[in-house]
Amino acid sequence: MRHLPVLRGWIRLRMGATLRTRETADDLVQSVAREVLEDLSHFEWRGEAAFRHWLYSQAQTKLAERARFLERARRDPAREAGDHDALGSTLDCYRSLCTPSAELAAREAVARIEAAFDALPPDHKEAITLQRLCGMGYPELAAQLGRSEGAVRNLVYRGLARLALSLDRGDGEVEGPRLNRGAAGN
Repeated sequence: MRHLPVLRGWIRLRMGATLRTRETADDLVQSVAREVLEDLSHFEWRGEAAFRHWLYSQAQTKLAERARFLERARRDPAREAGDHDALGSTLDCYRSLCTPSAELAAREAVARIEAAFDALPPDHKEAITLQRLCGMGYPELAAQLGRSEGAVRNLVYRGLARLALSLDRGDGEVEGPRLNRGAAGN
């Protein structure tokens, strides 16, 4: 399935730091894929965009279910295996191309991106993942989020700007210089 690599990235970003320590993105992708295949008879094909929306809605539901389960069970994160080797499956195929220091740098870069993304406000996370990872156009994104097209463009732009500032500083914080929040808060 050509959607799996992007779905995996989307899930890793959307699962947040807490869930990321207790679940593996690969397990969640597999679970979502299994459920999607089971429910495929209930899906009416209306184009690629509609399918992606349905797929990522299923994935969001799975993330919410897992988060509720872990909260209800009050599971101790120290007992969980977690996603400590999150890049393992991807990096395994690159090992012949990478030195150990390059592999470590890749792992650190992913950790920095995820930490910076985790610190973004929820509306910025939603807009960025739907637009950049799911490939939603701005009109479709505006309808999905119930905002004007200009407002969602600002959400994506300002979210990416905050993410870039955080990554440039290397601190995982996204506050930094204050951006004009007038249009983004619509």
